[in-house]
Amino acid sequence: MTDGENRQIARDSLFLMADMRIDGLDGVHRIKVRNLSSGGMMGEGPVRVARGAQVEVEIRNVGWIEGSVAWVQDTRFGVAFREDIDPKVARAPVGTAEDPAPAYVRNYQAKLSKPVELRKI
Repeated sequence: MTDGENRQIARDSLFLMADMRIDGLDGVHRIKVRNLSSGGMMGEGPVRVARGAQVEVEIRNVGWIEGSVAWVQDTRFGVAFREDIDPKVARAPVGTAEDPAPAYVRNYQAKLSKPVELRKI
């Protein structure tokens, strides 16, 4: 594909924080994901990457994805993923955590089988 053809792939504009590992550098770097498609992403951050560098990016709900840096401009860069992903999964809520409070202190709405008129005291 040429650069012009790549621009036609649907991208999801969003703002996510992600962790990135760069081949040859120690540690994990925190970056911002500005847009995401099935085949790649645009990231931004203080990390210095070079075109062609092999990277791994951890995107929420998706996990670690391998790819390579396709372009670099100032603090922004493009990553082409080795395998396609479903970008909609990254937009989904992280998870539904169970309420840690005991059942007897949770606020529940009483569910009545039929409306009941309550009298004033």
